Amino acid sequence: MLFQGESGGILAGSVIRRAWRSARKAVLPPYVFVSPTGRRVYDNRNTRLTKWLNDGVPPAQVAEWAGNSVVVLLATYARCIDGQLPDLKRRLEVAGDLPETELPGAG
Repeated sequence: MLFQGESGGILAGSVIRRAWRSARKAVLPPYVFVSPTGRRVYDNRNTRLTKWLNDGVPPAQVAEWAGNSVVVLLATYARCIDGQLPDLKRRLEVAGDLPETELPGAG
């Protein structure tokens, strides 16, 4: 446990939220502080997992780091993955494995 309460147990959520809010206010510009960016401590986890997926880290690896299954990870973050298609197309073209854009026999 990173931080303990006075009696040695887990800190109350309200204590963590107040400390987090104070820390955000101390270091962020006012326009970022009032935005949803990092409003909750958990938002940092979401941001990191989304970034890893968008950077092309395989979902199985991200799921392992997050302590989730791939199914849970993709059910939560699949809509957040963006910007990988151009790189994937380039890699498939280099490998000579890009699928045809038309159905065979069409036209």
